[in-house]
Order: sequence, then structure tokens, then C-alpha cells
Amino acid sequence: MTNIPWFVVSGGILVTTVLIGIFVFWKMLKDRRLGFPLKDERTQKITGTAATYAFYIGSYFMIALMAVNLLNQEFTGVPLLETGYALVLSVLVQSLAFIGIQAYLNRKGDF
Repeated sequence: MTNIPWFVVSGGILVTTVLIGIFVFWKMLKDRRLGFPLKDERTQKITGTAATYAFYIGSYFMIALMAVNLLNQEFTGVPLLETGYALVLSVLVQSLAFIGIQAYLNRKGDF
């Protein structure tokens, strides 16, 4: 990972972000043209529930990650993960949990 130049990685992140933004904007426009409301009571409830569950999952994951990192540092003298990687991993787990739970609750049917 250290052999990859930083500008290549940041360019890849920028391209990925722009492509996701274009896809979300295109889907919103398509839904609006078809007459679907962007937000209704059901989607707001699903989003709130998914956000709550993702918050709890992310919080417990961060507590477990800190505990494992602390124990590893105490017993071996070397932390398991550097701080930057731990933060990125925590944000990734929380974001993916939110996306997964929201997709599940949307497909679930009567909520």
C-alpha cells in the first residue's frame, strides 16, 4: 500500500465520490419524473430506525476495537491498528451497517 502514490489514491476517491453523487442525483430525478415522493412517513421511519441501529452497531464496534487495541498494546507493546486505520474502519463499519439495515428494512415490506 505504501508504493501507491497519494495523488492516485485521492484521485480514485474523488472519482468514486463523483460517480456515486451522479448516480444518486440521477435516481432522484428519475423517481421525481415517475411521481414518487422523495420522502414520506414510511421512508422517514425506516431511515430513522436504520440510523439508530447503525449508531449502536458502530458504537459497540468502536468500543470493542478500542478494547482489543488496548489489550494488544498492553500485552505485546504494539497497538493492533494505527489510529487512522481504526477511524477509517469504524466509519466504514457504521456506514455499511446503515446502508445494509436500510436496504433490509426497505425490502422487508410492512414496517
